[in-house]
Amino acid sequence: MSDELAETGAGAPKNDDARHADKMAKKKAARDKIMATKTDEKGLIIVHTGKGKGKSSSAFGMIFRHIAHGKPSAVVQFIKGAMWTGERDLIEKHFSDLCQFHTMGEGFTWETQDRARDVAAASAAWEKAKELIRDERNSMVLLDEINIALRYDYLDINEVLEFLKNEKPYMTHVVLTGRNAKEELIEIADLVTEMELIKHPFRSGIKGQPGVEF
Repeated sequence: MSDELAETGAGAPKNDDARHADKMAKKKAARDKIMATKTDEKGLIIVHTGKGKGKSSSAFGMIFRHIAHGKPSAVVQFIKGAMWTGERDLIEKHFSDLCQFHTMGEGFTWETQDRARDVAAASAAWEKAKELIRDERNSMVLLDEINIALRYDYLDINEVLEFLKNEKPYMTHVVLTGRNAKEELIEIADLVTEMELIKHPFRSGIKGQPGVEF
């Protein structure tokens, strides 16, 4: 290497910071190019399913985002009964003007042990859900644990699919939670997330705790 090159550093390998900056600049350029093509907006059908924890928690996170943006929303709980939950308490006490909250289940099926009651409760919850979704003032409607009602055929999956495809307002988001989502529902959804169970404290004898499970 000539004295001139040695003095200027020309031809020397780039240091780690410079290589990282180059790599990130290329990534940003590629991402900006992709993002420039994403210009449409629409109301999404969103499904949270799987055996892992976090399906309803994630859905309520989106409800609270809507509240933060001042967008009206609504929640219909299909399975959970009169049990107190932090989300319901917070919304009803502080955000009832922005989010309607309807707990219409009577508890899990092993608690009621009465299929006729379960079907009646699910049907009433579905009627309320349709009313809220049809109301275009609601930017998002969360149907919490509806997948459980569909799994046990308390609701007609074809009726639910037809309503979502043909009657849901174009800009309304509908979130459906619960494990074992029907394949037909997954097929029409825009966004599907499956929560995978890796570890759960219940298996170690730890009960559900406030602030974590409810």
